[in-house]
Amino acid sequence: MDMLLEASSMAKRPCLCANDPGCRHSHCCINPKVSKSEQMEDLLEAFLDFSDSSSALSLHLSFEKLLDSRACDSDQSLLIDRALRLGSALLEAGKRSARKRASIHNSMTWALPPDLTIKVFSMLDTQSLCYAAATCSMFHKCAMDPLCYANIDLTTVVPKVNNAVVSTMIQRAGKVLKSLRLGIVPGPTLSPGSSQPLVYTIRNSVDAAGFSWNDKRSRQGKESSILTRSCLTALSGDTGAAGALLRRLHLYNIERMDNTALCAALSACPSLLDLEIVGLHVELRQTLMSVSTNCHLIERLFFESSKTGRDDSLKALTCVDLVNNCPHLTSLALRGFKLHDYKVRILVKGFQKLKYVDFSSSYSITGTFLRNLGSSAGGSLLEVLILRDCMHLKEVEVAKFLSAIIAGDFRLLRLLDISNREGLASEGDWYYRCYNSSMIPIKQVLEERPDLCLLAEFPSEGSIIEIEQMIDILNSDASLSSHLSSHSSESSVSMSSSESSYNSDQGSGNEDGREAGYVIYEESSDEVDILAV
Repeated sequence: MDMLLEASSMAKRPCLCANDPGCRHSHCCINPKVSKSEQMEDLLEAFLDFSDSSSALSLHLSFEKLLDSRACDSDQSLLIDRALRLGSALLEAGKRSARKRASIHNSMTWALPPDLTIKVFSMLDTQSLCYAAATCSMFHKCAMDPLCYANIDLTTVVPKVNNAVVSTMIQRAGKVLKSLRLGIVPGPTLSPGSSQPLVYTIRNSVDAAGFSWNDKRSRQGKESSILTRSCLTALSGDTGAAGALLRRLHLYNIERMDNTALCAALSACPSLLDLEIVGLHVELRQTLMSVSTNCHLIERLFFESSKTGRDDSLKALTCVDLVNNCPHLTSLALRGFKLHDYKVRILVKGFQKLKYVDFSSSYSITGTFLRNLGSSAGGSLLEVLILRDCMHLKEVEVAKFLSAIIAGDFRLLRLLDISNREGLASEGDWYYRCYNSSMIPIKQVLEERPDLCLLAEFPSEGSIIEIEQMIDILNSDASLSSHLSSHSSESSVSMSSSESSYNSDQGSGNEDGREAGYVIYEESSDEVDILAV
């Protein structure tokens, strides 16, 4: 024991019996031709011969005797410290050698070469990839390849991902980053057509993992497990290399995200094709302006408001710019916003390739934008139209639209959702909620179009509900549907901002039945000022 603890200083001590042929202490009479490493190996081998369990007691007794041989207390402390350092070094060396042997064993027994292993890892979700990387050094080396991080999914049911994790993942992906999903999703991935809300609120008290809202709130309060407005900064780092080829960006319920941070991130993503925003405290108008300016290739836009019916920021000029600058859009969902019919009409008619439209839980939409829509290039290609729980949607406009379907319009339409939990608005007074089966030809539509999936869930006919009660219900639990898959397209559309673009169609006004055209507005004073610039 003494020999091993003092092995580091033995070479420096002069041999006291070098000139005495009768002295043959193995610890001091060292062959000068033997190297220090060989000396250490010999000593270590001799020491390990006593490492079996039967020698544990004798080892303990020997160490106690060695301590007793030191008269000074400081020498005893020094000896104990040396023993601890030696034990720690031996333990670490043993662990390192075990990992090395395991890695060699895995590389010999693992059937796939590194390139195919990386290909397999690139198909894993982000959490599974991290688990695989922690298995062994061979897997860790393969998991560090940028291709494994091309599709990053850091969505969680409860907050447990911070900015550092996001930044590390994006930096690992580098220029090969194609998809990024962040935030809190209140439950498992939803299937197309589901009405489960995606906005993360206190009403989602228990999630799939069994956490209560109090658990979520306490965890969200920890800075170590929360995303902030700077979580997307890495996209624009390194001269924007990470965001340059990003195709898909999905953001869910990141409470600290603001317009400035989101617009900065979008400016670094010129190749974006699929943008999904749910529950962020950002303004619709500024977001669409940023998309219009930076994401000209976008094909799918899904935007769900964090506060149903309160965002009235969208302007007609913003709609026109979006149509002109993003001609490849085939899928549009603006859910929970205050949208007037003439603005909706600009969007639906303007996008020549539009196939999917979802304005669920939107305020101010009466349905007048549907008039003559099937005869235009922008509306004739519709395959999905969702107007679920639109508070101002009028019964008479729905009836006219269904009559147009019976007459042969919208031949490509495959899904139509006009359900409303409180009924449709009457023609004269939207306070009166109604549904009359004799007025809405649902049966005739199903007979004429058996290929059409028509969702028309209403309360009993002629029901009336107080407006305050209806607003409370819509705000407390909005029924929202998830988005279908995006569609590829390549052609473009050029659109003039003059009033002649839409004034040939009737009924393009908002809920108060304004005439055709969209240059003269009565919505607000700043609307006219913007258009006059």
